[in-house]
Order: sequence, then structure tokens, then C-alpha cells
Amino acid sequence: MNLFTEKGAVIITCPKRLAPYLEKEVIELGFQPEETFITGVRIHGSINECIKLNLNLRCASQVLYSLQKFEAESPDDIYKNLANYPWENILPEPGYFSITSNVNNPTINNSMFANLRVKDAIVDRLREKRGVRPETGSALTGAVIHLFWKNENAEIFIDTSGNSLGRHGYRKIPGQAPMLEALAAATIYATQWDRKSPFVNPMCGSGTVAIEAAMIATNRRPGLFRTNYAFMHLQGYDESVYLQEDALLENQIIDVPGLRIIATDYSAKAIENAKKNAIAAGVAPLIDFDVCDFAETEVPQHVPGIFYVNPEYGERLGEVVQLEETYKRIGDFMKNKCGGYWGYVFTGNIDLAKKIGLKAKRRIEFYTSVIDCRLLEYELYSGSRSANKER
Repeated sequence: MNLFTEKGAVIITCPKRLAPYLEKEVIELGFQPEETFITGVRIHGSINECIKLNLNLRCASQVLYSLQKFEAESPDDIYKNLANYPWENILPEPGYFSITSNVNNPTINNSMFANLRVKDAIVDRLREKRGVRPETGSALTGAVIHLFWKNENAEIFIDTSGNSLGRHGYRKIPGQAPMLEALAAATIYATQWDRKSPFVNPMCGSGTVAIEAAMIATNRRPGLFRTNYAFMHLQGYDESVYLQEDALLENQIIDVPGLRIIATDYSAKAIENAKKNAIAAGVAPLIDFDVCDFAETEVPQHVPGIFYVNPEYGERLGEVVQLEETYKRIGDFMKNKCGGYWGYVFTGNIDLAKKIGLKAKRRIEFYTSVIDCRLLEYELYSGSRSANKER
């Protein structure tokens, strides 16, 4: 059995509410989803195909290759099933591996205990077969085994990713309350942007949204910024397959003549950090950075574009009162300066969003950390709305 070439069930996980955008990515890469659920997509594929997914996906968290399903009512059942699995054919010698899990079982009140039983089973099996105890640890720098266990249903996976794919690797200076790169990419996918027209991003912070926009427009993939994946630490790994996929990442970058991405922030330090992140991502020449109040941001005229802002949400009452004026000014700016554009406001405070004073055409659901968020879409007419309707 060669896991790298033999096809099996592959689960591609993602943060909550990103699955529709992940599904589109998977299809664009040539795969056919068999199921899409709230936190992921299931396909049929080999680990060699997982390599392609790991290097190219923007919205994913982990790419998991299923090894075995079984019933387990207790941690001892987990141990018994996994102690009989031929791990010597999967994990190299001497090797290093880590365990992760997603556990919801009445016999477990600490998922770390389930992880321990998985680790014990694998260690005991390898020690019996090889006479040497393998190294284990929490750092996801080698092979990674993942346990999914809900009620009596258990499934064991090879996590081919290791560290989460949701962090794209270029952001060296995150700034305050940074948006996860995978989330930023998904919100851009959710807009009406054609990847050629202007993309205007005030309040840019550490630059994540603007950088992701530049990467999406020019087809730069997250795999450009990462050199270690868990699939590299499995028996049977063929580096030539990875190098072939890695080479494609450079070859598929495209030039977009005339592309304007404008990113501003009132904080000079934020813009300095955003520029450094853009340099690390290889897109600094594609973004016009400026230090200014958002209301002074340049909005190219006579071309339809995207206005995207992610203002603060406010956690305390005093902050919320101060932000009410900010949200009102955002609405005024979109109405007076962004005619012909699509406007987007990403926020976790719907009450504040009401201060924008414009009617949202769509309210697209997202989730960040523990906050229920919306990407509010506004169709910003040039001239009067009635005149646009007549035309």
C-alpha cells in the first residue's frame, strides 16, 4: 500500500463559514467535492494530491487523509484499534510525530487524554516492531496524526499539513487584532471584485486584506512562503512530486497591468509594518500605501472598483460611543466619494453598522475568533439611484 498514490477519503478543514469559498478553490484546482459541510470539504484523493492542495489553498486549515474508521466507546478502544495498525509502514525510523484531535465523547473531559492514548498506541506498536521508541511532542514540525472521535464513531487521519494553512506565512508583524489570512482571502472572494479594477482598503492595519487582494489578483499562492509540511515526514515521500508542484507556484503568477490597490491607515507605525509584510509577500510594488485619515484615502474615479474597510468593533461602551461617529463617517465617505463602486464593511458589531446609514444589499456571514461577523455589501451608485435605474 502506497498512501502517496492510493486514493482515499480526504477532509479539508477550514474556519467556520469559510466552506463555500474553500469549495470553489477545491473545484478550481480540479477536484470534485463529495460533500461540503460547515467547517470543510470532503474529496477522494491521494497524499500526492494533498501536496497540491496544501500549496495552493487560501481558505483551508488542514488537509487530512483518512486511514481508518472504527467504533470506540472508551479511550481503551482507541488504544486497542490503533495498537494493531501498521504504523511502521507510515512513520519513518526513528521519526518524530505529534498528535492532534477533535473529540466529543462522554468518557472524555480532556482531549489531551485521548491524544495520549493515540500516542501510546503508536509508540508501543513501533517499539514492538523496531525496538526503538520514536520521539513525540506538541510541535507540529514532523509527521502529524489526527483523531476525530464523536460519540462512538472514531476516525484516524494523517494530517498532511502540520501547522495551519490558515496562516499564509508572509505576515511577520501582525499588528493589533489582525485578521486571519484565510478569513481575509474568503471575504475578498465574497466581494464583486474582478481582480483588475481598483481595490481601496482604508484602515488597513498590518495590511492583510490589501496583501491578500494583491496575491489573489496575481495568482500568488500561500505555498510560496512555506517550506515545511507534515507530508514531508512520512514513509514513501517523493520530494520530486513536491518540487514539481512548488515550481508551478512561480510559473502561474500573472501580471495585471494597471492594477491599483490602495491601502491607508492613520497610524504611521501600522503602514510601516504593512509595507514590511507586503515586501515579505512579494507584492509591495503592487500596493500604494499612505498614512492618512480614511476620509482622505484616494478613490480612483471613472472606474468601478471595490471599497473595503474593516473598522474596530468596540468592546467597551466608551469605545462604542466613539465608534458611532466613525461608522457614520464611513457611510458618508462611501456615499460621497465612492460612486460606481461596491462598498464593503467587515464588522462584528451590527448595532454600529446601523450608523453607516446606507442599506446593505447583502449581509454575508463570517466568524472571527469568537465573534459573529458580517461583511456588509453596498451598491454605491454614481449620481442619483433613480437615474441609474433609468439607464
